Amino acid sequence: MLLAASLASLAIVTQDQAVLRAAPRDSAQQQVTLWQGDSLEVRGERLGYLQVYDHRRERAGYVKASQVRSTDLKPVEANELMAVVRFLRDTPGAEALGVAYSAAYIKAAPAGQIGAESFDALGTFADRLAQRASRGKASDPTLAAHLEVVASYGVQMKSVERDGKVQLCYEGDAFRRVLALPATEEQKARAALALTRHDCVDPNLRPMERYQLDNWRAEVLNKVDTGKLPDYLQNRIQMRRAGVLASLAFQRARRGEPAQPQGEGAIAALAAVNREGLPDEDLAVYTDAAVRVGASRWAALPAVSPAGKLGIATVAGEPGETCILLTDTQHPANNPLARRCTYGQVWVASASSNAQGTQLALAVQPLDTWRELWLFRKQADGWTVDVIPPATNSPELGYLEFAGWVPGDKQLLTAREAKVEGRYKRTFEVIQLDTLAVQNKADKPESLSVFYKWQAASWKGGTVSLR
Repeated sequence: MLLAASLASLAIVTQDQAVLRAAPRDSAQQQVTLWQGDSLEVRGERLGYLQVYDHRRERAGYVKASQVRSTDLKPVEANELMAVVRFLRDTPGAEALGVAYSAAYIKAAPAGQIGAESFDALGTFADRLAQRASRGKASDPTLAAHLEVVASYGVQMKSVERDGKVQLCYEGDAFRRVLALPATEEQKARAALALTRHDCVDPNLRPMERYQLDNWRAEVLNKVDTGKLPDYLQNRIQMRRAGVLASLAFQRARRGEPAQPQGEGAIAALAAVNREGLPDEDLAVYTDAAVRVGASRWAALPAVSPAGKLGIATVAGEPGETCILLTDTQHPANNPLARRCTYGQVWVASASSNAQGTQLALAVQPLDTWRELWLFRKQADGWTVDVIPPATNSPELGYLEFAGWVPGDKQLLTAREAKVEGRYKRTFEVIQLDTLAVQNKADKPESLSVFYKWQAASWKGGTVSLR
């Protein structure tokens, strides 16, 4: 699997843009530009240069001895190699070199000595390099070279395209080995977090593939005992669990399977996060988890339409469609007031009608991270259905939910939370029903007197927007 496994005497390049020359002198012709982590087979030494062979490029030549570190890959050197791995583990920018030393350790150490630590380090290097490459410029020659270096050791990356941007992700083989070996809870936690990243889920997966992946992600996270973790790792596992279970609840509901356990689990995981113990870099992660849970929170309730002058019934439409039937005491499901079909998940328990029976708000979720508000409104010429999304950008992450009716049949209260252009935004709004325009908004409900006075008790008791 690793290039180091095929070499007996190894020289690891420690500097970027080292030069492989045709002869052991500075004036000799340059053969190849070498990068940190490149492995070379040592064949001799002359004039302060090592005579080497580069198996990856199939080139022989000479490299300055000061630009490499040599090892015979013997068991007696294993501890020294691991010491270097531990040092490089927390050195940003040295990921390719860390992969090379991890590979050398795995080759040199006796089989019984190789444990989860070496694979934990290898996975950490690979995952960090993938994230660095995703944030960097595609034209950066150093990043491209480091990715080629780690690929020569069998480290595989995958590309995930989302909204015109490409995310590079580590395939995860080393982390899977960590979970299969006796490992500390911290090692398991790091592996689980790396293997279940939301941004590494391919948005083009088929429904069955996504359902299987969400189940697997939930199983991986369940292997971690959070009670044995430091606070910051406990929080990270709980936040990831919340997001994964919220997605799984949506997937199960779409399949007609019971989703309430997963919906309740997502809310419980979010509630278990100790917000006071969140470092600055995890604040956005917490918001991300909360929005994901908010999008699917209705899965935690039974699919029963609440009492009111208006009601909702659903029937199957075309394959994959659910048709919504608006009913009242005079118009049952076989003769509805209005009918509208959708490929999204209809949360029947979210239906709320106003006192006059002229408006009904309903949560409809087309994606696991995106929930819309549907408004059924009685007009002079019949009933209309308006769809209000969480944001005007393409569906990414967000929800818009009903928060209460204002007496007078002219205003509606809503809570909106969405990720827009990489930033999270949460607002509480007063919407004018005749135009559906936002009349007033604030970042806290108590800042709007009408909101504070007329917010629905059922919304206040169940929403995650008031966290």
